[in-house]
Amino acid sequence: MGEIHSIDEAAALAETALTGDTPTLRLFSLLELIATKNQLFTLQGLVELTGTPKPTLHRMLQQLEGAGLLIRENNGRHYVVGARLRRMAESLLLNDTHHGARHSVLRNLVEELGESCNLTALSGDEILYVDRVETLEPLRFTLQPGSRVPVHCSASGKMILSQLAPVQRRRLLEAAPLKQYTPNTITDVDQIEEQLKQVRRDGYAIDDQEFLPGLVCAAVLVPSPSGMSNLGIAVQAPVMRLTPDKALRVLPALRRAADAIGQIEAETAGESARASS
Repeated sequence: MGEIHSIDEAAALAETALTGDTPTLRLFSLLELIATKNQLFTLQGLVELTGTPKPTLHRMLQQLEGAGLLIRENNGRHYVVGARLRRMAESLLLNDTHHGARHSVLRNLVEELGESCNLTALSGDEILYVDRVETLEPLRFTLQPGSRVPVHCSASGKMILSQLAPVQRRRLLEAAPLKQYTPNTITDVDQIEEQLKQVRRDGYAIDDQEFLPGLVCAAVLVPSPSGMSNLGIAVQAPVMRLTPDKALRVLPALRRAADAIGQIEAETAGESARASS
């Protein structure tokens, strides 16, 4: 490893060092590092980042890959989160919200707006419905927690994509099946990129009948202490009740709900940190 020249560099190295009293906990620490960093990793890159001897790290990566928790990209050099670990994360999200504080926030938002609302997360190249509360209106689009929608033509998808690094976002979009669902669906990657620049500037995203004819959605991000959020909150309604212009009027309520859920997430993270210390 290179020489450490400052206290800041030493602190940064300490944050990425693999910790744990047992081999299992150190494996978990490695998974946690890979899952929380916004980049692909090589063996050598992980060696330099963590200070772990190369043979030890290679053995750890082989164990995690064999268990389906990590996979290697096509070039065989870069490691990313595997399907098994992703499914576990999704299950935790889904099972955490049915009767919890986040569900109460969502239910209150539906009572305020009178329309269906959902909490979402990016999963691969799709948007996963982590939780959802339906409106009582007889005319509605019914979807259940666990449902998936395309990332490129959903309001939540565009909102989450807008904060990713350009290289990561383009790689995801170029690999995703950018299907044309309606005449309003944008499938050209360059056009999507232009739209996402506007979304990032505005701080909200609109799905104007881009996924389903007659369905309009608006979404904002749930704030995260890390600055990078993988949770969005959205409202959906038939176009006769919610047009793109009307959607702008519900943004203050969406943002209040997003802030409330962000506070819940921060408190939960704080409790977990205190319990593990």
